[in-house]
Amino acid sequence: RAWAALGGSGSLGRPRASTSAARAAAPGVQAGSLAPADHAVAQALGFEVVEEQYIEEYSSLCTLYRHGATGAEVMSVVNADENKTFGTVLRTPPKDSTGIPHILEHSVLCGSRKYPIKEPFVELMKSSLNTFLNAFTYPDRTCYPVASTNLQDFYNLIDVYLDAVYHPKCVENEMTFEQEGWHYELNSEEEPVTFKGVVYNEMKGVYSNPDSVLGRLSQQSLFPNNTYGVDSGGTPEVIPDLTFEEFKNFHSSFYHPSNSRFWFYGDDDPTQRLRLLADFFKDFRANPVDSAITTQPLFTEPKKVVSQFAAGETAEEKGYCTVNWVLSEDTFDVETQLAFGFLDYLMLGTRAAPLFKALMDSGLGEAVTGGGLEDELRQPTFGVGLKGVSVEDLPKVEALVMEALQKMAVEGFTEGQVEAAINTIEFSLRENNTGSFPRGLSLMLRSMANWLYEKDPFQPMKWQADLDHLKTRLAGGEDVFGDLIRQYLLSNPHRVTIELLPDKTLAAKQDQEEKDRLQAVRSGLTPEQLSSMVESTKLLKEHQETPDDAEALKCVPSLSLEDIPREAAAIPVEEGALGDTLVLKHDLPTGGIVYAEVGLSMEAVPAELLPLLPLFCRCLTQMGTQEESFIELTERIGRKTGGISVSPLVSSKRGSDTPVAKIMVRGKAMADRTGDLFSIARDILTTTQFDDQERFLQMVLETKAGQESSIVSAGHSFAARRLGAQRTVAGWVNEQMGGLANLEYIRALETRVREDWGSVLADLTAIQVALLRRGGSILNLTGDSASMATAEAAAATLLDGLAPGAPAAQDWASAMPSERQSEALTVPTQVNYVAKAANLYKDAGYELHGSAYVISKYLGNTWLWDRVRVSGGAYGGFCSFDSHSGMFSYLSYRDPNLKSTCDNYDATVDFLRSIELDEDALTKAIIAAIGDVDAYQLPDAKGYTSFMRHLLGVSDEERQQRREEILSTTAEDFRKFADVLEAARGPEARVVAVASPEAATQANEQGLDLVVKTVI
Repeated sequence: RAWAALGGSGSLGRPRASTSAARAAAPGVQAGSLAPADHAVAQALGFEVVEEQYIEEYSSLCTLYRHGATGAEVMSVVNADENKTFGTVLRTPPKDSTGIPHILEHSVLCGSRKYPIKEPFVELMKSSLNTFLNAFTYPDRTCYPVASTNLQDFYNLIDVYLDAVYHPKCVENEMTFEQEGWHYELNSEEEPVTFKGVVYNEMKGVYSNPDSVLGRLSQQSLFPNNTYGVDSGGTPEVIPDLTFEEFKNFHSSFYHPSNSRFWFYGDDDPTQRLRLLADFFKDFRANPVDSAITTQPLFTEPKKVVSQFAAGETAEEKGYCTVNWVLSEDTFDVETQLAFGFLDYLMLGTRAAPLFKALMDSGLGEAVTGGGLEDELRQPTFGVGLKGVSVEDLPKVEALVMEALQKMAVEGFTEGQVEAAINTIEFSLRENNTGSFPRGLSLMLRSMANWLYEKDPFQPMKWQADLDHLKTRLAGGEDVFGDLIRQYLLSNPHRVTIELLPDKTLAAKQDQEEKDRLQAVRSGLTPEQLSSMVESTKLLKEHQETPDDAEALKCVPSLSLEDIPREAAAIPVEEGALGDTLVLKHDLPTGGIVYAEVGLSMEAVPAELLPLLPLFCRCLTQMGTQEESFIELTERIGRKTGGISVSPLVSSKRGSDTPVAKIMVRGKAMADRTGDLFSIARDILTTTQFDDQERFLQMVLETKAGQESSIVSAGHSFAARRLGAQRTVAGWVNEQMGGLANLEYIRALETRVREDWGSVLADLTAIQVALLRRGGSILNLTGDSASMATAEAAAATLLDGLAPGAPAAQDWASAMPSERQSEALTVPTQVNYVAKAANLYKDAGYELHGSAYVISKYLGNTWLWDRVRVSGGAYGGFCSFDSHSGMFSYLSYRDPNLKSTCDNYDATVDFLRSIELDEDALTKAIIAAIGDVDAYQLPDAKGYTSFMRHLLGVSDEERQQRREEILSTTAEDFRKFADVLEAARGPEARVVAVASPEAATQANEQGLDLVVKTVI
């Protein structure tokens, strides 16, 4: 559970199947073609070679160095991956829950010795082609990674990050601590005192989510005697106890090369890596730090913990129950980790997995929770349980889990289950598909799981021999998984059962406790101290809102426009046909894997059935077919493919009121298994049995639980979707399928399933009939040419089973409500998510120009960052412009404000009108936009992107035109865009906020005209 400096939830996870990291970052690279830094040069630079290994699984030459003067350790991974990665990782074990590692992680990025401006991190965001730029805090470490495919950019990122981490200005400037951590805010002597701070509000958002509360309680209950027993992210009630002196001392204690592990990965010069570090290390001498992560002594008997979470006023009396274990005294060896990863997948990896199925079939809860195996910390853990459990049934969950484990230990797993698990995990290992997450960073985090604890950093990267040995043991009849269940779970007394109960008064209690604490502070102040607090608030805001001098900003290294390719990169695509189906093929190196998408038109689905579509899609892979049960189908998918999914895709298309609307069947398989892939796709589309009422009810309950959790933790997404639904058909359809409208539909559907199952079954069948038409179908393939030829022939199996002709399109637009309104969607939360939007095409008559990409990116990195995040204290403030629909949206994330955030949104126009951009600032803004346009992609993502461009009518010629417009953006374009953005504060603009009832009431008292809807 890691906290990130920027955006999102900050959590770092891995796919359940990817228990180990994966293979072939640079397919085809041989050991003989890789060379480390010259050992004599390394020695001259002060580095000794500790160990060197060629890692076959990653086609990489890895050298571990130790720097003599500081003791710093460096892993240099050399391969042909152009997406170069650097990271420095420090052990930072906290002693309390004041959030000191988390606040420091934010703060060091706010100015340094070499870059003495307010936020060099933000300047990098403005001007870099980075493929990754962030930082995150684990319970026992802090990571500062960067990645880029551009060599000079890569070196720039390293230089800024090294200076930021080890020479930050925040230890001298208390204002940074106040901004990122916490401070008292008092704007006038008549107002109440409040707490402000980015991390403070971030963690209030975290602790508003019951799932997060459960996760933290589980960890702290399992580890009461070591550093994992406190929250490194910070507990809101405790964060204000942290002093600036403690903050400074923590940095001086732990932030030193002697307490660091440095990581390089990719195709850059390995000798230059050492030169960079040797030059940086000149200012340091060895400083041994006692940062060792002590282990938690294992319990001699199980424990039970009961706690509460803040429930909404309309919430049912339902809670959470999980059973949790610490699995061993120390880290697992690789083979045990691999074996337990397989066991984790066998028990919980699919909805047909026996432990998952036993929990859901019990009817005790609405969704499985607990996380399963977690093995990134010093001691691995396992947790599982249910949420949405009636309070009187909570005690039954532990017995259910133990009974299911006992049954699996005795009966074992079928040959088909084991084969499916092996194929799924081995496919994932070899594919090494980390999506947009750099492969080098994924590998770094894996290596750290050993390296951080003084263990072999190479071992986690070498999984092939252990996998082969595990398969041999299984083939020999050894009861590998039964032994693991008995040893680590059934016979393991280090077990904690957590019951988390709903409390509808808790949110009010927490709010009152904070007010009482602040009132006590205020009451204890003399008039002079009160005046001083007002002055301190004023000075901090002045500091936050005063921009750095333009000349000072030039200290941050940046690329020039000459470094940017003028030509837009093209993705290879060949168009063809297979009967009435359009075929797109992308000849790209994928290591023998074929990635396939089949798009079927969903235009014939009636408007009233759109909310049911996502569940219909789930049924296709989770209900079973005429020939196979749900369990058999799941095993077949696991044995034969790398996975298959079905989901709706709906998007606006610029210049058209009719949206692009497809059901997407996506799958991947080795070339020789594409026949199996398309055979499965045919079976699930044409022969799925929808008549399992209990199974469908489980899906409904899971969906409801997931959406109710998401609206509390990611309210900005719901707010943005709600606004989009008022302006475009595509937006309205997406709201029906995944927004608040869908949640309301799902709640009513639960009753229908119980009381009128026949009508639900008829609706599912009607959707199937509407979809299974060949007209408008598209087949998209990505792989090498020979593999795609095999796949194209196999695809006929699926396509020939579809009814001929094109479906008759439904009139979805007529179902859209004519009234548009601003809303507050209330939930139990301590923070808000505030969105405001307008449609620039409809409301301002805007015609798309590439400068819009530059300007919207710039606004998110300057005005909105400074006013909503830095001054306002929100965790995030940004904007987005959807060039397909014309929707321009302002969004905030974990925001303590509502009305003032809307005021800041409205003031964006004035900011643009008065903007003065010198050549350096303009160049950086352009480069940042190009960085988004040229985002690094793996081959499968390139093929899918090309497919999306085809669907949305974006030609290579238009892409080149937009690129030229981006590169030629002027300061005058910024000022002209202000006229366009008037629409976003004009009469057509609307606000939707996910907020607490109190915040909604206060916002309306301050002049916002929000229709209040109670959601939870």
